[in-house]
Amino acid sequence: MTAADTSVRPTAAANWRALGTSVRLVMTDPALLDSCNLLLARQLAEVDAACSRFRDDSELVALDSAGGRPVRVSPLLAEALAVALRAAAATDGAVDPTVGSAMNAIGYDRDFRLVQEDGRPVKLTVRPVPGWRLIRLDRATGTVTVPAGVRLDLGATAKAWAADKAAATLARAAGCGVLVSLGGDTAVAGEPPAGGWRIRVQDVTGPVDETPPPGPYATVGLRGGGLATSGTTARAWRSGPHALHHILDPNTGLPTDSPWRTVSVAAITCADANAASTAALIKGTGAERWLSGLGLPARLVARDGTVVTTPGWPTTGTPQFSPPPPLPIPVPDSGAPLPNPRSSNAGGAKDSDAGGAEDCAARAGISARPAFEDKGGSGGAAPRVGTGRGGGGEESPAADTTETGP
Repeated sequence: MTAADTSVRPTAAANWRALGTSVRLVMTDPALLDSCNLLLARQLAEVDAACSRFRDDSELVALDSAGGRPVRVSPLLAEALAVALRAAAATDGAVDPTVGSAMNAIGYDRDFRLVQEDGRPVKLTVRPVPGWRLIRLDRATGTVTVPAGVRLDLGATAKAWAADKAAATLARAAGCGVLVSLGGDTAVAGEPPAGGWRIRVQDVTGPVDETPPPGPYATVGLRGGGLATSGTTARAWRSGPHALHHILDPNTGLPTDSPWRTVSVAAITCADANAASTAALIKGTGAERWLSGLGLPARLVARDGTVVTTPGWPTTGTPQFSPPPPLPIPVPDSGAPLPNPRSSNAGGAKDSDAGGAEDCAARAGISARPAFEDKGGSGGAAPRVGTGRGGGGEESPAADTTETGP
């Protein structure tokens, strides 16, 4: 990794909502913020039209009525599906896009704000999801085949992939440093500010100019790639006597009973980071060993607030770490069988279908800020620039600071 540029770069930020979540765009060239924000809005509108589970007119919902026939889809949806299938392969099926019906069954069948307001009782039934290997994606013909009765949900991968894609596109167009955070899933591209993009990792996402809630947190510097936090506390609601959340275990079709409340991961792309952080919650007690085996820097917060980190996560006296490898297993076309993730090289083969990975030339790098913080309390973990589904807060309302959380 080259030496960090110590020159001072001004930054500017825009905050709004799309895809049912918060959007934060930060750039090192303030003059280009408005035009790039318009471009970002257009890109996210296209992603929503292709991938939304809550829009009757989306391409994804149209697959529900295909009756198991091959359907020609847009290149955008094909890319999003490839990312989802790759995540499933790389996580041994822990992150599975065939959870759509299971999500509906627990009541998460519309925008999360409406789910929270409803609270209608649901009947919880243990039923494994159909499984990602049933999905056939043929990139050569631009078609996808989904068995009749199987509903897809790209919520575990689409936002992070969209952040990767947008950050790379805007950095190329603007020729400056760009950070895109979608609900805490954060991707960066281009030349970063001096010291990297400041990201606060904690349990619950909040505005960056507000004091974070009490609890342990970590502030790190991200110079490339992505950072994501997944958790069971942010998108949570009650349905009758049941406490529910949005991280489903494909083996049961029910919210995972994880010993971790949040997991934050840095990776070569935000899509990889998000897949790994979500899978870690589902893998439970084996998550730390699994993440360490992949060489991914991670921060895991147990239910009681205990913080555990894997090798490479920045700590006091560790200014930076080597770029983590990509997740293994690229997704082949035509629904061909995938190799066994457990027998693959942890460094991973090159990934031609990794949903924008070819657009994200920067490899991930996290460096500790001059004072890397991990304060005690009952809080959690989440980056300040926006990586994950929850968490945030910043020491000062600086534009180059973002938050990440579940």
